[in-house]
Formats: sequence, C-alpha cells, structure tokens
Amino acid sequence: MTTQILELYHIRVRREGAVGVIQMDRPERFNALDVAMARDLRKAALQLARDPEIRCVILAGTDRAFCSGADLKYVREREHPEDFSYLQPEARPVEGGYGRSFKEILEYLHSTISEIRRAPKPFIAAVKGVAAAGGLGLAMACDLVFASDRAAFEWAYSKTSLTGAESTTFLLPRLIGLRRTMEMVFLNPRLTAQEALAWGLINGIFPFETFDQEVEAIAQRLARGPTRAWAITKALINEALGIDRLDSHMAKELRHLVEIAETPDFAEGLSAFFEKREPRFHGA
Repeated sequence: MTTQILELYHIRVRREGAVGVIQMDRPERFNALDVAMARDLRKAALQLARDPEIRCVILAGTDRAFCSGADLKYVREREHPEDFSYLQPEARPVEGGYGRSFKEILEYLHSTISEIRRAPKPFIAAVKGVAAAGGLGLAMACDLVFASDRAAFEWAYSKTSLTGAESTTFLLPRLIGLRRTMEMVFLNPRLTAQEALAWGLINGIFPFETFDQEVEAIAQRLARGPTRAWAITKALINEALGIDRLDSHMAKELRHLVEIAETPDFAEGLSAFFEKREPRFHGA
C-alpha cells in the first residue's frame, strides 16, 4: 500500500510497505538543486534513514533526469552584491558571489550523501535519465545503482570550470579506478547505461518502460532481508574503504569548489553554458 509521507519543495516522499521512496521532482530543471530543494532532500533522507520501520530506501528522479547537481540558473540569477563587475571573465570576483550559493547548496547535499553512507539500511539509486555532476555523486553514494536503458552518466563539472565535489573525487576512484576517473575528469564522456555498467559505475540495467517496477521489486526483496546484519556489514565495508574520511574529504571538495566558483574561468564557463557555446578558459 502506498502512503504519502512528505510533500516538500520538489521532493516527494512515500512509503511502499517497508520501502521508502524519495523522488526528486523538478523535471523542467532536470532535477537541479537550489538551496530549498537541497535542504528538503536532506530532510527526506534523514527521516527515512532514521525511521526504524523503513528497511530500504529508493532515491529516484524523473523520466529525463535523476539529478543534474546544483542549479546553475539559480546560482547565476540569485541576488548578488550591487557590484556586478565580477561577473565578467577578465574581472576579479568579489567575496560572496557565486561561491556563496554553491556553499549553501553543497552543505546540504554533502550532509545528505554522508547520511546515505552511514544509514543502517540499503539505499538504491534509481537512475532513469541523466545523472551529472552532483547528481552523479549522489547516485554513487548509494549502496546499489540501477539504470534504465535510456540513462546517461556525466562528470560535467569541467564544462564550467568547476572542481569535483559531492563525493565524486572520493568515491569514483574507489568504484572505477584511477584511469577511468581521470578519463571522466579530463575527457568528460557522456556514458550510456551500458558503458556505465562495463565501467563498474552501476549494478544493472532495466528497460525504461518497466524500470520503476523492477527497482521496486528489488527494494521490496531487500526490505524482507536480514537488514540488521546488512547494517553491520555495510559499516564494516565503509571502514575498510576509508569512508570514515568521507566527511573531511567533502569539506575539502566544498572549499575548493567555492574558491573556483569565484574565478574568471568559472564566470566564463557559466556564460558559455547559457549561451550554448564553447568556453574560452585561461586557467585563471
């Protein structure tokens, strides 16, 4: 039986028996996160992670997108100091510009990722469409990742001269190794579901038309399993992989991304993104 638990800002939370489902529901923005949505995603994840009656959690997006990370339109259009000269690529940014918005979004998102890794229950990422930048990190933080045959996975940070964040620089090398990680960073391939499976990014692929039902069936199976034993095993695996360092590493990711977001290269990358042209980076 389906029970609606929470109706938040572009976040829908429901319960299917012992399975909790968090759906990011902002399809017109490819489920990009502004501050309010990132805050409510964290609220939903914390509630389900700590609810003893929920034994497995599905984190899902919508048909076209799982999540595309921080909302660049929100970052660009949010109110800034009156001096807008720092928006020009050749200018020196003033304190409190783009970096401030990223900091607020990522603090919530990093907390959500940390909660997913610590949760004493399985988290499943259900990637039906694109997972990019912070959306990629959010999916990789889950215990299992399933994709539809229309899904795509992309690093994307480099398109606007951003550094990796949202756990990506920590988890990706552990999942796919150094060479594949550096390929994602430098060449930014847009991986199909089949390529992501071959690389070890995901656990399996289901047809788009039956994807939701297939993932829910797996979640229901897990919810009937020995979740107490799995919780202990998950904690041991986290320890073996050094996941206890994830929070401090994400703090470094946040600091560096905020710094790079105040540079002329990011201002140029952001302009190029919205003007749909190739950026002209200068390493500045």
